[in-house]
Amino acid sequence: MHLSPTLALFLTIAFIVYLFWRDIREQRGVTGALWIPLLWLTIIGSRFASQWLDTFGLHQDSDDLEGGSQLDAAVFGLLIVLGLYVLNRRRVQLSEVIRNNRWLTFFFVYCFLSILWSDFPLVAFKRWLKVLGHPVMVLVLLTEPDPEEAIIRLMKRCAYVWILVSILFIKYFPEWGREFNTWTGASSNTGITFGKNALGVDCFILGVFFFWYFLKTWRMEKSDERRNELILIAVFLGMDGWLLDMARSSSSLVSFLVAATILVFLGLRSVNPRYIGAYLIVAMVVGMVAEEGFGIYSSVLQILGKDPTLTDRTLVWQDLLQMKINPIFGTGFESFWLGDRLKILWAKWWWQPNEAHNAYLETYLNLGLIGLFLLIGWFIATYRKARRDLIDHLDWGRFRLAFLVAVLFYGWTEAAFRALDPVYFAFYLIAMDYPKPQFVPAGQSLESDGLEEEMS
Repeated sequence: MHLSPTLALFLTIAFIVYLFWRDIREQRGVTGALWIPLLWLTIIGSRFASQWLDTFGLHQDSDDLEGGSQLDAAVFGLLIVLGLYVLNRRRVQLSEVIRNNRWLTFFFVYCFLSILWSDFPLVAFKRWLKVLGHPVMVLVLLTEPDPEEAIIRLMKRCAYVWILVSILFIKYFPEWGREFNTWTGASSNTGITFGKNALGVDCFILGVFFFWYFLKTWRMEKSDERRNELILIAVFLGMDGWLLDMARSSSSLVSFLVAATILVFLGLRSVNPRYIGAYLIVAMVVGMVAEEGFGIYSSVLQILGKDPTLTDRTLVWQDLLQMKINPIFGTGFESFWLGDRLKILWAKWWWQPNEAHNAYLETYLNLGLIGLFLLIGWFIATYRKARRDLIDHLDWGRFRLAFLVAVLFYGWTEAAFRALDPVYFAFYLIAMDYPKPQFVPAGQSLESDGLEEEMS
């Protein structure tokens, strides 16, 4: 049955409103402050405020690669201020944040210091301030009465918007949900985002979440709640899979499959979480042997329809490594793709790259070998947290580890650890720790619950 675009729009909005009403009615262990990180993640995983105005043909302030949009800066700035307000009311201690996230702190502070040697210090500082929003939003989640429940609610509510609006745009409003390459004329599905890879990222993140949530819910005692959640999960996993196919994003597909495999593996009764390090070593050895003996990497590329250059990525990597930068300190926080360097690369490559399409190379270009070392240290620290949780809190531990490994794969072909990338936010989500707060029971006074009560 084919619906008219107007009717499809009405039904989609009605369904989203119903899902939010259902979710809010059943919410437990979360406060109204959850709306702040929800708005943050929904925006960075769809379109910025200025881009939404462009979508609907409305005039907005000037935007350029270096200065950015004043409207977007105001929106993100407001959300960060609100997040900091909540953390202040909850009496979050900076010393506790640092103590529980040392490598993250080292990396973040070094990013700030690198602004000093950037060719564009003001631009670098503005970008650093935006990235500050990631840890602020994650801390709001981690200081909820039930942090895991808050994360589940966050992801489900994002899915209600990302997935349903993406399907609406692709099927009924192609002028908003599809794009055509300026040079080749090839069409691609973008959904609620501004690019097929961005749509793939949303599907990758939500796919991992819903698959993990399915495994978690499946083990619950049989009840109406369990049945309803399983139906919801099945429906959204199906829609997410359809969108992932529409996006044609190989990086996101491979990353999702890697995470799903690890989630299943860690759920096997024969697997001992205490030996996870040994399992990973065996997996790497088997992978290297398979590559040497059967050329598994080339076979995977062929299956995915990719050429050996990864759509010219490897050729661009060669050019980037030949650019003159300080190998120890880099060019400064998110400063490489600015000025003359950008002009030189755009003059050579018709598709005008604005990222390295490799998270590790991107980090090296901006932050040098020191930044790359700190990033690797951050990975190792996150792995240790995941390994600890595999023993103390299996469900969250295997989500952490599965997403960490998937992100490492994703970073090989995409610059994931930069700016307002949803994958970067999700990485902060699995990488950060904060002691669970002690909330006062309902009915008693609580100095730190002002905004939570107001927004509930």
